[in-house]
Amino acid sequence: MKEQTISGEIRFTGVGLHSGTINEMILCPAPEGFGIRFQRTDIAGEPVMEALADHVAKTERSTVLVRDQMRVGTPEHLLAAFFGMGVDNVLVKLNGPEVPILDGSAYPFASAIKDTGVREQRAERFCYNLQNPVYFSDKNSGTMVEVVPADSFSARVILDFDSGVLGKQEFVYDQERDFLEDIARSRTFVFLHEVLPLLKKGLIRGGDMDNALVIADKDLNEEDLALLRTIFNKPGLKLHQGYLNNSELYFSNECARHKMMDLLGDLLLAGRRFNASVTAYKPGHAANTAVALMINYQMKKNSYDT
Repeated sequence: MKEQTISGEIRFTGVGLHSGTINEMILCPAPEGFGIRFQRTDIAGEPVMEALADHVAKTERSTVLVRDQMRVGTPEHLLAAFFGMGVDNVLVKLNGPEVPILDGSAYPFASAIKDTGVREQRAERFCYNLQNPVYFSDKNSGTMVEVVPADSFSARVILDFDSGVLGKQEFVYDQERDFLEDIARSRTFVFLHEVLPLLKKGLIRGGDMDNALVIADKDLNEEDLALLRTIFNKPGLKLHQGYLNNSELYFSNECARHKMMDLLGDLLLAGRRFNASVTAYKPGHAANTAVALMINYQMKKNSYDT
C-alpha cells in the first residue's frame, strides 16, 4: 500500500478542552515521508514538532506534546482520525496551544478528511512488524496494556470502572471495522465526581455538555440537578440512564469505543503504523503513550521492517 496525504487544506475553529481558548487549526497536505507534524503559527519562528511519544510531557485527562517552548494539547482525537482515515503525511498548523475539542469525538475531523479526500502518494507505506512483546501495568489504576506480534493490527479495549452506569464494556477494532461509523462518533467522558476537582486544577475549562458525556456516579436529587443546570448553563439538563446529557448515546458501549479512539491516536505517536495485537484493560493516556514510546524505541533498535 502507498503512503497517503489529504487532497487539500482543511480548516477548523473551536475551543480547547483544557485551555478554554479559541484555536484555529489548518490541516495541510504534506510530501511522502513527512509524517505527522504540528506547527505553532502564533509563536516566533513558527516552530514545528513531530508527533512522537518522545515529546509527551503530560497525560492527565489528555495527551500533551512539548518541545522547547512549543506545546500542543489534546491531539489524540485528531491523531485517531489520521489513523482511521489512512493519513500518513500531514502538517497541522495551530495558532494556539490546543487542538479544538469540537464535539468531543473524532467525527468532525474524520468526516472532513473523507469529504476533502485522501490522495495516494508514490512511496510505499512501511508498517513495522513488532518483534518483541510490550507490556505496561499500573497497580494504582489497575491499567494493563499488552502488545504482542501479529500479522496485522488489531486492538481490544476492556473497561471496568466498578460503575453501575458503565458496567463492564468492551470493544474490538480490526481492519474490518469502519472507523468513521464504528469509532469516530464516540465522545469523551468524565465521571461527575471528577468535574469540580478537574476545574480546580485548571483543566476542562472548555468542557461543556456538548462535547463530553458526564456519568452520574452518585444519586442526584432535583436540587443537585438545578445546581448543575446553572454551572453548565443548560436549563434543560436531565439525567438519563445515569448520563447527564442533552443527547442520547450513539452506542451502548460508547465509552469503550472512545477509549479505543484515544488508544489509536496515542499509539500513532510511535512514529508510524505497526502490526501487532493490542489488549488494553482500563487504558489511559499515560499507559497509551508509554507503550507508544516503547514501540518507537523497539523500531529504532531493530530498524524498520516491512
